[in-house]
Amino acid sequence: MSTAVHALLFDLGGVLVDIDFSRALQHWQAHSSLSAEALAKAFRFDPAYEQHERGQLSSEAYFAHLATVLKLSASAKEIEAGWNAIFKGEITEARALVQHAGRALPCYAFTNTNGSHMRTWSALYPEVVQAFQRIFASHEIGMRKPEADAFAFVCTAMRCRPESVLFFDDLAENVEAAQAPGLQAVQVRSPRDVERALRAAGAL
Repeated sequence: MSTAVHALLFDLGGVLVDIDFSRALQHWQAHSSLSAEALAKAFRFDPAYEQHERGQLSSEAYFAHLATVLKLSASAKEIEAGWNAIFKGEITEARALVQHAGRALPCYAFTNTNGSHMRTWSALYPEVVQAFQRIFASHEIGMRKPEADAFAFVCTAMRCRPESVLFFDDLAENVEAAQAPGLQAVQVRSPRDVERALRAAGAL
């Protein structure tokens, strides 16, 4: 690492928690007038999705949006059940690495999420939640990755210069966005990527 690392910052989905949006589509299929192929095409990470993740749109309003776009004849509760079916499990090897690294450096998480998802993964994976000093949730801070203001807010809240933060995310666009203001950033494809970067930073 070119600059000493003073804090570690982790994405959750795809890094510490395995997610699969096709599971939501499978759940909703029974309630939709669309074919499976049409349903998959209709579901998008659209402006309403992003507004939901910034806390600008309530879960109830977002589920109503999904009902319209996906042609769902289902209650909000049933739509939410599909929405929360995306969680496949904890990536235990990555979580253990975070717990170990936390003995050497402060660990934080920064996740694009929403109230419904956060309640679900917090209940399902308490050890993941407990591994961090603070979790920056997009819907709570009103900003989401890859927005530059979001990274600036998080670094300020951690009281760290961007270049002293080592950030892990599974999406290339978020890694690139983090690198722009100076964060050291690693794209995670497996726990091996996390382990290698932590060792290089002296956190393991």
